[in-house]
Amino acid sequence: MKSLIIQKLNEIEKVNKVRVLLAVESGSRAWGFASPDSDYDVRFIYIRERNDYLRLDAISDVIELPISDELDINGWDLPKTLRLLYNSNPTLFEWLSSPIIYMETSFAETIRKEMMNFFSVKRSLYHYLSMAQGNSHAIQKGEMVRAKKYFYVLRPVLACRWVLAKETPPPMLFADLAEAELPLSLKEEVNKLLDLKINFPEIKEIPKITVLNDFLDSEMANIKAKLSGLDEKKENDWKKLNDLFLSALSM
Repeated sequence: MKSLIIQKLNEIEKVNKVRVLLAVESGSRAWGFASPDSDYDVRFIYIRERNDYLRLDAISDVIELPISDELDINGWDLPKTLRLLYNSNPTLFEWLSSPIIYMETSFAETIRKEMMNFFSVKRSLYHYLSMAQGNSHAIQKGEMVRAKKYFYVLRPVLACRWVLAKETPPPMLFADLAEAELPLSLKEEVNKLLDLKINFPEIKEIPKITVLNDFLDSEMANIKAKLSGLDEKKENDWKKLNDLFLSALSM
């Protein structure tokens, strides 16, 4: 599959006349809890030829391939990426921290070195809390729940706990988050759940886990309360990002 992904990325470069600066896995495989039938969520950052950025007519800043049963591939143009970095976009921080890398240039390491200068605790908390709340209805209704749904609430909740405690972007791997932020009293239950998620298809349903639901509800309320009182003043520097863009154009 890795060979196929790299082949697709090479085709994207040729057809779109772009250069891929970084391509990574961004979904459950990068989080460390892929099911046997999980697809591949490939995300990439690319740069166009210099003249494309001097056009008067708008040019798309996203490249997306049609989604297949196994592959979901899309990428962002570098100017879009750097604007999102300026605004401390948590999704971009995850791409830059992914443990599964398909293609990489020296520029990827350059942008990683700069990313902490643009990290915002507040924006990160808003992102992960919204993700947890948006997925929580799936584990609140009915008596049976898809096992994977728990992780789409549990992971962002643990990510919020990490951000509050350490004021840094959370790690991609769920195991690292759980080791640092999951209460000891829940680890056995979550390890059982993780075993189900990894070894059974995505549609696997289980009875609702009350103790885990209670923990997640309590944590989301706690994070929301702390977020409402968080005062963060951060002034980012466009010059660094403009310099990064110009340096990438000259590579």
